[in-house]
Amino acid sequence: MPKNVAATKKNCWRRQLLSRQLLGTASRLLILLGLIAFLGFQPLAAWGATPVGTGVVPQQILTPELLQQRLRSPVLVEGVRTVDLRRMVIDLRPENATLRDQFYRDLQGQLQRPGGSPGLDLSYSQIQGDFEGVQLGLRAPLSGQTFPLFTPAEQEQLKRDRRRLSRLKQLSRSLLSDDLTSRELQLRIFRGPLKLVQTRFSGRVNFSNTFFLAPVVSQGATFIQVADWSGGRFSQPASFARATFNQAVEFSNSIFFAKASFNQVRFAQAVNFQKSEFQTTANFSQVLFQRLANFSRVLWQGNADFAQVRTADQVVFARSRFNQALFFTDATFEKPITFREAEFNQPVNFRGATILNQVDFSDALFARAARLNITGLEFAPQQARIIGNPGQISRVLSVPILQGNENLLRNLIRNFRELEQIGDANQVEYTAQKLRQQQLAQKLFNTNINNASLAHLQAIGLTVTQAEAIARSRLEQPFRNLTELLTRTVVDLPTYIKLRERAIAGEPLSSGGWILTGLTWLSLSLLLLLSRYGTSFGLIFGVGWLAIAVFGLFFWLVDRWRRLRPYPVLPNLTETIWVLSSFSLLSLGGLTAIFRTAETPWLTLAFLAGLTLPLPVGILWLVYQRGRYHDLMEVSYFVEDGSMRQLRLLIGRLPVMPRFPFFRERYEPILWNRRWGWLNYFDLSLNNFLRLGFNDIRLRDQHLPGLISSLVWYQWGLGVLYIILLLWTLSRTIPGLNLFIYF
Repeated sequence: MPKNVAATKKNCWRRQLLSRQLLGTASRLLILLGLIAFLGFQPLAAWGATPVGTGVVPQQILTPELLQQRLRSPVLVEGVRTVDLRRMVIDLRPENATLRDQFYRDLQGQLQRPGGSPGLDLSYSQIQGDFEGVQLGLRAPLSGQTFPLFTPAEQEQLKRDRRRLSRLKQLSRSLLSDDLTSRELQLRIFRGPLKLVQTRFSGRVNFSNTFFLAPVVSQGATFIQVADWSGGRFSQPASFARATFNQAVEFSNSIFFAKASFNQVRFAQAVNFQKSEFQTTANFSQVLFQRLANFSRVLWQGNADFAQVRTADQVVFARSRFNQALFFTDATFEKPITFREAEFNQPVNFRGATILNQVDFSDALFARAARLNITGLEFAPQQARIIGNPGQISRVLSVPILQGNENLLRNLIRNFRELEQIGDANQVEYTAQKLRQQQLAQKLFNTNINNASLAHLQAIGLTVTQAEAIARSRLEQPFRNLTELLTRTVVDLPTYIKLRERAIAGEPLSSGGWILTGLTWLSLSLLLLLSRYGTSFGLIFGVGWLAIAVFGLFFWLVDRWRRLRPYPVLPNLTETIWVLSSFSLLSLGGLTAIFRTAETPWLTLAFLAGLTLPLPVGILWLVYQRGRYHDLMEVSYFVEDGSMRQLRLLIGRLPVMPRFPFFRERYEPILWNRRWGWLNYFDLSLNNFLRLGFNDIRLRDQHLPGLISSLVWYQWGLGVLYIILLLWTLSRTIPGLNLFIYF
């Protein structure tokens, strides 16, 4: 009985195992049949066949018969009759001479047929062998009348180009030059549109000296060998966007009358646009120049856009002329770029560009409106250089804000110092400090959105809703800069632009911090106005010269104009004329220096007047109001060291006579009864201000009113500050001393 039970169980287990295997096999068969059925109902494209209804047609080999068929039945493309040779494999190699000769002969006859201007569409085709596009145009020599088959507009375009070439020919002859050959003085007219979208040329392409009267579209085309478009005339827009040129490209002496688009083009070898002309906008954005790019002597009548361009080799813009804006936004220059003798009439934008080598602006001409915007420029002076005419290049550099550009300005200063262009380095330093002054002024006087009340936020132009949104957002996290207003979607872009000049964002200033910031701003403003932050010797010289003249006049006035009664102590008319004339000449020299060197001369004069006029004028007013009733009224307040007469450098000199009695034998009152006596007052002012003079003139020590002593001591104190500022300026403007200090 146990044996039978065991056998029964074993048979059941076998039957279950067999049933499971059969079930698994059946399941796999069902899955396979389902997959086959699913694939059977799929479109043919899933099996690698040509999709139906997608517009993708396989390329056909062009035969003489197929060529004749396409020539006899042009198609309408955008309303223009066009010879349709799209998606063709066109063999124009020498071993296929029969098709090649027939191709040029028949196609030329069709394109030049009177009464119409059919276009040519070679899009998505492969051209094997050299493509002589010049053979498809109609020859038009410079001499003679225009052909009657042209429209009036086409004739006017041709006449204009002929006049231009005739003038160039006459100029070439006058200069005994052979630059313009007879071949270049002949044109080939291509009347209809030319489309080369995604066309692949395996051989050389020749469209030299061809006048295209209709648009040229060559987007995404690939040129394996040399492409010659030199001397071309593009009357309508020409687009070579996303094209690839694997060998050298020639566009020299070409004229683009309409927009030219070369964006996203890759030039693997040298490209030449020398002596070309762009009448309107030229777009070279996102272009890759892997070899030399020659844009010398090019005339840019419209905007030139080289944004995000990348240069792996040298780019030359020598002697080019830019009448409109030039953009190099976010461009990368790995090799030198040259603008020698170029002419800029509008701003040049290098915002966000990266310079890894040398940019040369030597002998370039910048119009008054031309500026080099270098905001966010990546520039390392250890491996890169910005070169330009000394004293000129730094004045056209433009940086609107200091934030984010501190390192750039420091690198530019180092760049010009290493080039020994001290004036340019100082100009960049002045620009940096001026931006710092503006930044301090914004902290002092602009509204800080992190602590401003709702009323203040509304006063600067925000709505109630926007002000409340800012208040809620700053409770969660204070704003670090104004751009966070946009990132947090608190305000819109127009409101942000309006707020940039009225508000700031950052840590609020305490009362003590506000005072320190105000003093820093005031001292920096004085340095900028009186010496351009130590970068202009001419300005500090003019300031000192004018101050010496003013105090010389004050000293003469307080010493010679004493009283009218009971008996007058006054200068004579001759002395008065000499003093006033000398003061006028000295003041004129100082004013001339200030107006020639100061950026804001009137503000500089206002600051100087605030330092030199209020206190001295107040002292003089008190002196004349109180009157003078002391002894020695008929003797000058000033004495001179009569032991020697020579030019002296009196560094440690004080404005009062020593108290030692024997010095009274050396110091005697200056003479009033000499015609040249008035010179002593200007000499005293020079001594007191610069510690330099011909005589050591000081205050006497007996019967001296305190107000007069205060006037002299006040100028002496200003002179100490002036000498410090003068020496600092000299250390920054003398090349040898400058190099010694900084290196």
